[in-house]
Amino acid sequence: MTRILFFTSLLLAHIFIVAQASQGQPQHSSLAVASTRVQYHGGPLLTTPNGINIYLIWYGGFSQEDRNSITDFFASFAGSGLRQGPSVSTWWRTISTYKDKAGKPGSSTVRLVKQVGDVYSLGKTLKRAQIANFVKSKIDNKIFPLDSTGIYLVLTAKDVTVDRFCMGSCGFHESIMVGAMARVVYAHVGDPSVQCPGLCAWPYALPAYGPPGQALVAPNGVGADGMIINIATLLAGAASNPFKTGYFQGDALAPLEAVTACPGIFGAGAYPGYPGTLLVDKMSKASYNAYGANGRKFLLPAMWDLISLNCKITT
Repeated sequence: MTRILFFTSLLLAHIFIVAQASQGQPQHSSLAVASTRVQYHGGPLLTTPNGINIYLIWYGGFSQEDRNSITDFFASFAGSGLRQGPSVSTWWRTISTYKDKAGKPGSSTVRLVKQVGDVYSLGKTLKRAQIANFVKSKIDNKIFPLDSTGIYLVLTAKDVTVDRFCMGSCGFHESIMVGAMARVVYAHVGDPSVQCPGLCAWPYALPAYGPPGQALVAPNGVGADGMIINIATLLAGAASNPFKTGYFQGDALAPLEAVTACPGIFGAGAYPGYPGTLLVDKMSKASYNAYGANGRKFLLPAMWDLISLNCKITT
């Protein structure tokens, strides 16, 4: 029985690494120690001092509540008017430990500057290359400005299937040339609530294969909170490794980045299959580790801190 449980724990750890590396306590678990090889490879970061602009595309049908949860997450980076305690803005401060060759740190904030909707114009089955061209078309047609220091984020609804999504991937970030000289960063995250909640919305849903347990209560809904965890993961990865030449561990084609180097860690004492000690809302029983705008509560993944050499949670 011990051997079976040990193998299951290793399997869960592998699931978290594969899912989150596709682009989520200073506790020195074996997972955290493995992350000490995160290295700088000499390329540019997203360092604009005014913050990273997010250009958001809602692809498919989303409930208004899910939209509100995600836009409140982005509003939380401003950090103003929030209650004392761990927050989205304090979580993001760790990105400042990532510096480029000139010593410039990663951008100090993130802000949602424009969002548009799209009602399945490309159908409900997408390839990754289609997402790249979709983003490019929004820039070419002046729906979004050309912003080489921003991130163009495509969120797909629960009834949209995307190449490799839920097959070892919860999302990804890449870059694409727009025009002759400009390269922009884009990313995709899907709603996992129907297709793979146990993979891409853990710990708010249980994996199909793993030890028995009880899923945690999600403060904003399984789909929205799963997406927020993966959006946070990709924002950190894109900021510190936008063109696959920044900070990462391992193969540049499948890198472990700022968050994916700390798989499955959300609170103190985390280990494979256990997210760590979290805050729990007395009324709803929802588990979280960060406060956000408009009274929201979020669960954010640990980020590798290059100063303390730890997987760092919100403070």
